[in-house]
Amino acid sequence: MKRDLSSLASQEYDVIVLGAGAFGSCAAWEAASRGLSVALVERGDFCCATSANHLKMVHGGIRYLQHADIQRVRESCRERSILLRIAPHLVRPIPILMPTYGNGMQGREVLGAGLLLYDLITSDRNRGLGDEARRIPRGRIISRDECLEVYPHLKQEGLTGAGVFFDAQFYNPPRLALAFLRSAVMAGACIGNYCEAVGFVRKHERICGVRVRDVLTGAGFDIRGKMVLNAAGPWADRLLADGASIRLRPVPSFSRDLGFVVRRPLARSHALAIQLHTKDPDAVLSRKGRHVFVVPWREYSLVGVWHKVHKSGPDGIGVREEEIRGYIDEVNASYPAFAITLEDVSMINTGLTLFGENSEGAEDLSFGKRSLLIDHAREYGVEGLVTLIGVRATTARGMAEKAVDLIFRKLGKAPAASRTSTTRIYGGKIDDFEGFLQQAGRQNGNPRSMEVMRHLAHNYGARYGEVLRYTGENPAWGATLGESQVIGAEVVHAVREEMAQKLEDVVFRRTDLGTGAYPGESSLRACTAVMADEMKWDEARREREIREVMSHFPRYGS
Repeated sequence: MKRDLSSLASQEYDVIVLGAGAFGSCAAWEAASRGLSVALVERGDFCCATSANHLKMVHGGIRYLQHADIQRVRESCRERSILLRIAPHLVRPIPILMPTYGNGMQGREVLGAGLLLYDLITSDRNRGLGDEARRIPRGRIISRDECLEVYPHLKQEGLTGAGVFFDAQFYNPPRLALAFLRSAVMAGACIGNYCEAVGFVRKHERICGVRVRDVLTGAGFDIRGKMVLNAAGPWADRLLADGASIRLRPVPSFSRDLGFVVRRPLARSHALAIQLHTKDPDAVLSRKGRHVFVVPWREYSLVGVWHKVHKSGPDGIGVREEEIRGYIDEVNASYPAFAITLEDVSMINTGLTLFGENSEGAEDLSFGKRSLLIDHAREYGVEGLVTLIGVRATTARGMAEKAVDLIFRKLGKAPAASRTSTTRIYGGKIDDFEGFLQQAGRQNGNPRSMEVMRHLAHNYGARYGEVLRYTGENPAWGATLGESQVIGAEVVHAVREEMAQKLEDVVFRRTDLGTGAYPGESSLRACTAVMADEMKWDEARREREIREVMSHFPRYGS
């Protein structure tokens, strides 16, 4: 996978995809896998915004029961199952514990009925999943004593037990997006990061291409295409307005979704649902208030999500220190034993999520809103342009399938059958992940530890050997970077095969080095040294790259 921008301008494509978050990446793979010629450009690095900065949950739709939205329950469950099947190295099930109190809406009876109904609606959730470790078990109600074995410091007054249900979790969202993109490139797609779409090429009332600026050099060029799919997320509306004088009506509205990473494990087995006082205004049945979750993830804990109406532009989403303090206080009030402090927060994950239509004074946030798929010919009289603004990464593949179906119709072609629901993506040809990991460990034992091999197996799946082969060129690249589990060969691979252009691309999106916390100076500088040699950076550039990386880590109280 090489960054060759000249090839983007060398032909006319069936479809040009704008944006390489979860939805754009899936759309590129969907279109390329069905025989369309595809170009994709991303204004920053691949999967660098909302699609990378969330709670890492693959939602199976249980939350939509309270909205009586059975269709969305089924859709979410289906897409969760697909991700578990096609990306077994990057998606795994995780149990969630929801305490029950009394005999009302917070009690065992109501939650038990909800879990039973969910299991019935999603009875086919494990169809096609051969790996038992990737299957979603049935929900169940556990006793008070069983609940306290998992979380012994829960508020005990009125506690009657808990409901336990399963969802799934991303190991590394940017690596998943890269796997979709690499699959697309292997099917013939041409892609480029740091390529900003600054306008559209337009002939009369038809869009026939995109004007692009190379962010790294400032050079401009056009990409020709029969169709354009605008998958720029929160930037989609602004791109339409500035580039095509199209004003979406009604105007999409976004919430700032926020969670944070705690640098220590608060739980080792089950995620914990903590109830807040804010109610969900759209719920048909509401269990008193919304929930935030404390979720084990690698050696860290994820805490969130809090929602806030976002009324300004998508650039530079801010989070104030007092907000984080307030959120910490909410969690500690519900479970004092966590004793989270501001210094425990090692990373802020925040992004903009579509939640509905903009209306004056609207402050209520809803889980019930859907992704937008807009045919601009039908809605605005502009041919050659489709916009997809997604809501949750879980449904990105399914929405990409719908978008590409529409593009086929707009091209006047009979849609080729989609096969992305069953085709393993790049690195995903693994039938038994734990067995695969043990075999990889035996084949590549010392000097690499099992922890290093687990990390490689998760991030690269069946393709981890493509990383290790660089150690034949330089054995030093087989050593870990400082105290981390990342090896130098990953940095070389990121530069040579994954279009990494900046140090932050490697630290936050190609490797695990900085995805959970600051890796330490020795690890960061070791990574910089390897990348600088590959990129021919001078000392001034090295220091500038390090400063840019450091700016992404929270520095509360400093």
